[in-house]
Amino acid sequence: MKLASQKDFFSGLMFTIVGVSFAVGATNFDVGNAARMGPGYFPLLLGVILAVLGTAITVKSLAKGPPGGDPIGAAAWRPLIHILGANLAFGALLVGLPSLGIPAMGLIVGIYALVIIAGRAQPNASFKESLILATILAVGSYGAFVFALKLQFPVWPAFLTH
Repeated sequence: MKLASQKDFFSGLMFTIVGVSFAVGATNFDVGNAARMGPGYFPLLLGVILAVLGTAITVKSLAKGPPGGDPIGAAAWRPLIHILGANLAFGALLVGLPSLGIPAMGLIVGIYALVIIAGRAQPNASFKESLILATILAVGSYGAFVFALKLQFPVWPAFLTH
């Protein structure tokens, strides 16, 4: 059997696997019912919806499609490495990695690192645009999480606040 769309088949398969994983993981929590929802209710519902959506996409990919089967193509390694690296850097800079000697640098430094590293995923990325975006995101994140929601986590590098 020939796939009409390899892209749809593998993305639907991924959605199904992630959805089933979330649904199974949610059963470790008290699910409750619609009237008295427990902490596992929403992840279970979301996992089931995602699995159903993924199954529908996978089945649709088996139907008639464009000639050649809509192949996946080559992996885009540059964006993949930069986006994953940016998220890892953000997490490491936000709270630090004492085991590696990296101190907590806080939210603002983490956001700047995240945006600048992720911006490099595009070959002709502008450093100036990344700085402007990082500034907007840093101000917005500070306003939303620290000022409005009063969340307690490091905002500035630890050596500046002690």
